[in-house]
Amino acid sequence: MSHAVPVPVLTIDGPSGSGKGTISALVAEHLGWRLLDSGALYRAVGYAAGMAGLDLSDVEAVTRCAHGTKIQFRAAPDGSATRVMVNGHDATDELRTETAGAAASAIASMPSVREALVALQLGFRKSPGLVADGRDMGTVIFPDAAFKVFLTASAAERAKRRYKQLKEKGLSVTLAGLQREIEARDSRDASRAVAPLKPAEDAVLVDTTGMGIDEVVAKVLAVVQP
Repeated sequence: MSHAVPVPVLTIDGPSGSGKGTISALVAEHLGWRLLDSGALYRAVGYAAGMAGLDLSDVEAVTRCAHGTKIQFRAAPDGSATRVMVNGHDATDELRTETAGAAASAIASMPSVREALVALQLGFRKSPGLVADGRDMGTVIFPDAAFKVFLTASAAERAKRRYKQLKEKGLSVTLAGLQREIEARDSRDASRAVAPLKPAEDAVLVDTTGMGIDEVVAKVLAVVQP
């Protein structure tokens, strides 16, 4: 009796600012695989909850919001970053703010919210393959993934990258403040009881501190295409 071969999955996990989003998108494009930005799902639910005026500490209300929020990824017409639609609204820019990131981190610690989004994430696993970007892709969502990478970088390096991004958008931020936020989020994500941020035992670790994008992409592709 023949058995279907599982659709290949490359998981790319790591802390905020490690370059997961950029690298995942470029690797997915190179391989011709589908892309899952799991962090955007949590940001989208946090955004939807905020738009509905919900208290993010109200687990039941946020869980209902997670079940009822419609999230779609759409390719931008000009070929730029993928657009994220939340309940029919293009919320891509709003989801990139530090406020959205903090909301995502807060609700990601709720088991019921995580459960609501698991099925949605698993549904992205379709031929010819999937690049899954997140914090627990290789440990919780796709533990059977054939390829796993854990990207990291120093907190100082990640703060510099975020500072540059936000200043280019005209936002008023401080480097010291961003580094404090990143360090606090790292601690919160690593110590939470549900799906803490950590490398899968079989993941390839890639420290992107001081590395260029092309160099990181090459290292990740080498995991899939040695």
